[in-house]
Amino acid sequence: MDGVNQTTVKEFILLGLTGQSEQEEVIFAMFLWMYLVTISGNLLIILAISCDPHLHTPMYFFLANLSGVDISAPSVTVPKALVNHVLGSKSISYTECMIQIYFFITFSNMDGFLLSVMAYDRYVAICHPLHYTMMMRPRLCVLLVAISWVITNLHALLHTLLMVRLRFCSHNAVHHFFCDPYPILKLSCSDTFVNDLMVLTVGGLVFLTPFTCITVSYVYICAKVLKLQSARGIRKALSTCGSHLTVVSLFYGSILGIYMHPSSTYTVQDTVATVIFTVVTPMVNPFIYSLRNRDIKGALRKISIRS
Repeated sequence: MDGVNQTTVKEFILLGLTGQSEQEEVIFAMFLWMYLVTISGNLLIILAISCDPHLHTPMYFFLANLSGVDISAPSVTVPKALVNHVLGSKSISYTECMIQIYFFITFSNMDGFLLSVMAYDRYVAICHPLHYTMMMRPRLCVLLVAISWVITNLHALLHTLLMVRLRFCSHNAVHHFFCDPYPILKLSCSDTFVNDLMVLTVGGLVFLTPFTCITVSYVYICAKVLKLQSARGIRKALSTCGSHLTVVSLFYGSILGIYMHPSSTYTVQDTVATVIFTVVTPMVNPFIYSLRNRDIKGALRKISIRS
């Protein structure tokens, strides 16, 4: 680096998705609406599962945890963007930015781990139905979720500490509505080789392990379904997996190509994909699970009748 303007950055400027005030008004309205729908929809799922004893099963225990993560994930990024728009500000402090990165990584990875645990639950239910109660004991379910939280928090801590060691000089404008790790890395005037290496190795491992578990689980499920003789049995097996497969496809379809390449190649298309899995996916998950699940619809109907 040459010796020009080496002042340490104390805040970042979030330029948003477009940088044009007219479009930002529309985006603000959309984000506010989607955030409110996300919070209310996922809270309803948690409430329905909590209030109906018939839903106190491993599958719905994992679904309630997924809804909790889907509330938390957009809450890390969206409220700050909304508040900044109302106040006419685009700034976020360095400390707030690092905190945002930590929880963004934690909740994003937690989504993947919960989806993999849910895939394993479906595998046991379809391939080993007679041993389901014994294999999916409550203690094991809690342990699987607890281990997932430990791994995702340690992973987020690693990347956040690596980010903190970097220097940020004159450039502090982020072409995003939150502190996405890749756009932030592009602003650093330090060597980001170690950061990129950790993303591709440790990050790849943490990301691909749940994806591999999901894939293997559904390979066994498909093999089991193909052996079923009755059409009714096939429909029943597929109906229990349909909602989960839809969510998996939406989540991994948007995230797969974003963080599996060096930060220097981050593009506008990656920004759009980030919006999909950070804002859109948590919003549509409750609709996917409630519209295609009779038990959830029944529990929600009971709640509406009581109220």
